[in-house]
Amino acid sequence: MKFPTTFENLVEEAKAYNLYPKLIAQLNKDFLYANISLDLSEAVLPTSLKLILDEIIFELIQEKFTEYLNLLYIIDVPEEVIKKLEGYDTLQLAKQVSFLILKREWQKVWFRNHY
Repeated sequence: MKFPTTFENLVEEAKAYNLYPKLIAQLNKDFLYANISLDLSEAVLPTSLKLILDEIIFELIQEKFTEYLNLLYIIDVPEEVIKKLEGYDTLQLAKQVSFLILKREWQKVWFRNHY
């Protein structure tokens, strides 16, 4: 299985497999484990999802770095991938991390559905 390389591809694939609601549920579950309030509706639009995630990750990086690291650990985003990101622009970093989080959550949902 080749995993999506863009946010749009990820959402298209999730919808094609009818797994978009499960992706949202997985996000809600892992954010709750990290004590971060997310509580997204399964009907949330993909564009809104992206904006919400970008905003939350940006806020965590800026103000609650320990919680940010805890979230990455709970979701299981690979540390070596995070280290390769350039952190000069916090907003761009937040967007990249948001996609990595979505990608990892999609992997969990996809594997659970197929195996």
